[in-house]
Amino acid sequence: MLVKRSLRLSGHATSLALEPEFWDAVQAVAASRGQTTDQLIADIDGQRRGPSSNLSSAVRVYLLRHYRTRADQSGGGASPDDASGAGPNCSVRPSATRPAT
Repeated sequence: MLVKRSLRLSGHATSLALEPEFWDAVQAVAASRGQTTDQLIADIDGQRRGPSSNLSSAVRVYLLRHYRTRADQSGGGASPDDASGAGPNCSVRPSATRPAT
């Protein structure tokens, strides 16, 4: 289920639809950086590659990279209480190799 929220980017009103888990992660990352969610999303918006890049996708990719970097720096997976939901009990795991099809 997507949750749609209104925000202001560069002085313009817009809306963004994300899953609740992604909104939780946006809030957690913004708080860790001392930012509001609007400020973090404005930063992500400024890093997008061209106007055709979808903002909701850019936010999801930013969060994925953020938590991957954190996991790499800590030498393992994310903790079970991470807002990312990618703790050790997560049933979805990236694999290093893919089986041949």
